[in-house]
Amino acid sequence: MRVLLSPSILPILMLVASNVFMTFAWYGHLKFTKVPLIAVILVSWGIALVEYCFAVPANRIGHEVYSTAQLKTIQEVITLTVFVAFSVLYLKEPLTWQHLIGFALIACGAALIFRA
Repeated sequence: MRVLLSPSILPILMLVASNVFMTFAWYGHLKFTKVPLIAVILVSWGIALVEYCFAVPANRIGHEVYSTAQLKTIQEVITLTVFVAFSVLYLKEPLTWQHLIGFALIACGAALIFRA
C-alpha cells in the first residue's frame, strides 16, 4: 500500500482516474444524441469537476518527482490508453491498424521525453 502512495506512483493512479472521468465528460454523451446539448454541457461540467479533483493534485504531487514535460507526457499516454479502451468498449468503434501505428509513434515520442 505504501508503494501506491509514493510520489512516483500516486500521481499516475490519480491521472488514470482523472482521464476516465475526462473521457466520459468529453465523449460519453455521444451515445445520447437525443439529450439536449445544454443538459449534456451541464452534466459534462459536473463530471469534469471530479476530473479536476484528481488531475490538479496528481500534478502537484507528481511534480515532486517528475518534470512538467514528463507529467504532461504521462498524462497524454494515459489519455490515449483510456480513450482507446473507451472507444472500443463503450462506443463500440473499431480500432484500426492506422490507429495502432499512430499510437505507437506517439509512444516513441513519449519514450524520448523520459530518456532526457
